[in-house]
Amino acid sequence: MRTQVGIIGAGPAGLLLSHLLHLKGIESVVLETRRREQIESTIRAGVLEQGTMDLLEASGVGERMKAEGALHHGFELAFDGKRRRIDLKALTGRAITVYAQHEVIKDLVAARVAAGGSILFGVADVSLHDIDTSAPSIRFVHQGQSHTLDCDFVIGCDGSQGVSRSAIPESVRRDFERVYPFGWFGILVEGAPSADELIYARHDRGFALVSTRSPTVQRMYFQCDPKDSVDNWSDDRIWAEMHARVDSADGQCVVDGKIIQKNIVGMRSFVSTTMQHGRLFLAGDAAHIVPPTGAKGLNLAVSDVRILSSGLDAYYRTGDEAQLASYSELALKRIWRAEHFSYWMTRMMHRLDDASPFEQQLQVAELEHVTTSETAARSMAENYVGSVVV
Repeated sequence: MRTQVGIIGAGPAGLLLSHLLHLKGIESVVLETRRREQIESTIRAGVLEQGTMDLLEASGVGERMKAEGALHHGFELAFDGKRRRIDLKALTGRAITVYAQHEVIKDLVAARVAAGGSILFGVADVSLHDIDTSAPSIRFVHQGQSHTLDCDFVIGCDGSQGVSRSAIPESVRRDFERVYPFGWFGILVEGAPSADELIYARHDRGFALVSTRSPTVQRMYFQCDPKDSVDNWSDDRIWAEMHARVDSADGQCVVDGKIIQKNIVGMRSFVSTTMQHGRLFLAGDAAHIVPPTGAKGLNLAVSDVRILSSGLDAYYRTGDEAQLASYSELALKRIWRAEHFSYWMTRMMHRLDDASPFEQQLQVAELEHVTTSETAARSMAENYVGSVVV
């Protein structure tokens, strides 16, 4: 098999890159270890920045996002029994859309299939070869048959546990990580919205988040021990915890509903500053992870492939590799900014077991500041709606 760009991973990064390359007349093949049904049904939340929304719409895959996504012009910060709103639209002129990641994947898969794009699902034994030469290849097994995909470039979009990052020699790779001692207990709820916009709540019992998905389905989270089990939490116990952390003194309350899904996810920050080696480039979770507090994960993946698609387009049009050579440098500017914002949000909103009473009061003081100072609120809003790297 032969293609111009071999892409490992059919998550948002890999699929969007393949789609953008197609629009520029560049061939690609996407390899995915999971089945199509799996990637389209694995429920993951999604907050899309303005730049992500604009790119999906401009590239022809934003129609369902606009029709079904929840457009939000702000969000609320809850603390000390009160709620205060950060007005994204007034402060930045931009907004965000709550649209689940698996819905974005559905739209991108549909677009690639409609265009006759090559996506191989259910592949196994993927390995990279000769990535430091001008003729890299990917070996894999598909439907019981061994294959070799020869290509000009290999793009690793296969997440933090994939094979792509490990193909870069440890001698040249620099990784940075921060593992948090807490996780998020997530629930999917059939019921009415608790608010028109997202609510981020800081409470002495721990953080909580209320995310309005649709008029009938809501997503909620609360801080927990990452080693806990969902079996330890009855529905009544969950709702008692959500009410304790989110309900405000003026009577605004979380709306109960039927819980149809429960899960616990750990939290960490991670950056591999070696995002390219030879003809291999990393994008999305293969190169970086952020705690979900700042709503940056999917958006960073989109930022990466925006840069990559531009660099690959320049290479195939003119033979100029300058943009590709500067990929890591340019992408990391956005990545470290988002990592810092997500870390700051996480530290400000969560219960920190090692924090003294003094430091806990500093969290409250910080929330008072960002909700009463227009300058501080604007900085928060600008980071939340995201910057666009061209």
